[in-house]
Amino acid sequence: MAASTSQHALVSVKSLCTGANFGFEKRTSKVRFVLVGRCCSGTRKLGLVCASNSHSSVMEPAQLPLSPESGNTPKKSSESALILIRHGESLWNEKNLFTGCVDVPLTPKGVDEAIEAGKRICNIPVDVIYTSSLIRAQMTAMLAMMQHRRKKVPIVVHSESEQAHRWSKIYSEETKKQSIPVITAWQLNERMYGELQGLNKQETADRFGKEQVHEWRRSYDIPPPNGESLEMCAERAVAYFKDQIVPQLVAGKHVMIAAHGNSLRSIIMHLDKLTSQEVISLELSTGIPMLYIVKEGKFIRRGSPAGPSEAGVYAYTRSLAQYRQKLDNMFQ
Repeated sequence: MAASTSQHALVSVKSLCTGANFGFEKRTSKVRFVLVGRCCSGTRKLGLVCASNSHSSVMEPAQLPLSPESGNTPKKSSESALILIRHGESLWNEKNLFTGCVDVPLTPKGVDEAIEAGKRICNIPVDVIYTSSLIRAQMTAMLAMMQHRRKKVPIVVHSESEQAHRWSKIYSEETKKQSIPVITAWQLNERMYGELQGLNKQETADRFGKEQVHEWRRSYDIPPPNGESLEMCAERAVAYFKDQIVPQLVAGKHVMIAAHGNSLRSIIMHLDKLTSQEVISLELSTGIPMLYIVKEGKFIRRGSPAGPSEAGVYAYTRSLAQYRQKLDNMFQ
């Protein structure tokens, strides 16, 4: 699957801004996206922690790369939002099956979770959306953005071939201004569970033993048969995050990532500087957005917005408060 979708992931986004026009530019064999113009016990859950009255931040948060040669040195005034959302419940979550990279859709409950996630972030600016190549993450991103007060339309960027780009071209400049690019990448996919994919979790534990299955699921560097360990998943997910997403945050652009438990766990491990032991006990609730503020070269975790009118979230930064006021003025 990685080989078939690698071209789909070779996309970079440049000069993103709210209301910007966007187009494409071909570079050698790659297509470049360009904008023009304007629980088990002992686990930790990241969900409704850090609500409206909480201002806790991560100790020694990850810093953005400072590279004058690449032009990625963030300005002191630069500030952006990073939203992480684990997809809502899938049909195989409901059936208690190992899903991994099998592409299954959301359940009705998962749809509701995605909609609720969207309501929680409906006042937070989003300039670009990244998702995995799997439908459950893409459904979550689309449903969440449908709740956003700005009412921009999320549109999947098709860069897998020159024809796909040409056939999906938008010819209305006004429509482009009211659109948000959605970039899909296999590197953000769930951990590949190998020969466990499609097996019932309880039946697998009965067959191989609870300890063995627990080791496959919760160890950091031990993969299931012919599958990926969390360490292997982190290697691809974090590399993509650094190469493709961090430059947009450095530029002050607001980013939403809709992905999976293990790919997002890997990114949070990087941002919060968790150890391999800490990350294996980290649980992410389905459909609960996690907000980071990227400011002065640092990622500062602000938890999950409890609702669209939650005062505390918008008091964290002046820019978020100003954006919310702008929406109030536009849609009152």
